[in-house]
Order: sequence, then C-alpha cells, then structure tokens
Amino acid sequence: MPKGALVTVRYGPYESCGIVDHRTFRLLGLQAALRENGHQCVLQKTLDWNKVELVVNGECVYVCNINDLEFGGDGRLDQLCADAVTAVKNVY
Repeated sequence: MPKGALVTVRYGPYESCGIVDHRTFRLLGLQAALRENGHQCVLQKTLDWNKVELVVNGECVYVCNINDLEFGGDGRLDQLCADAVTAVKNVY
C-alpha cells in the first residue's frame, strides 16, 4: 500500500478496573506506528468487546485483541503493531 493510506481503526470496549468502556490508551502505539509509516488513522468505535480491526479501502486487513496491545507507548517494541503495519503495507 502506498504511503498516505486512510486506515480506519475499529475498536471495541474492554474491561479495566471493573469498568467496561471504549478507551484509546492501548491504541496509541498502533496509531504512532501507522503514522510513522505515512498513513492516516481514523478511530471508529464498535460494539465488539476486546476487538481491534484495521480497515483499508473497505477491507478488514488485520484483527487483534485490544488487551494484547501494549498500554501507551510508541509501538516500536510491540510486535502486534509491527504486524499491523505489515498487513497495511501488503494490502495490494
């Protein structure tokens, strides 16, 4: 995928401290990794618990559990962020 792709990050709620809510703290590294590779990110809430989906051109290219992503950070040491960036690069 050429740089500058619009990546929709669909994310569901997850439980933290006994409260279920949509939170973006675990998505910071993923967003940073995608932006570092020249892509634009749009966040979209879904009702699917614990789920993150990356959608490019209407096609879901990557899915993972939001709890498996590192909390905060820049995404450089998170293998899931590297896998997600590779999935976006390999769209075509």
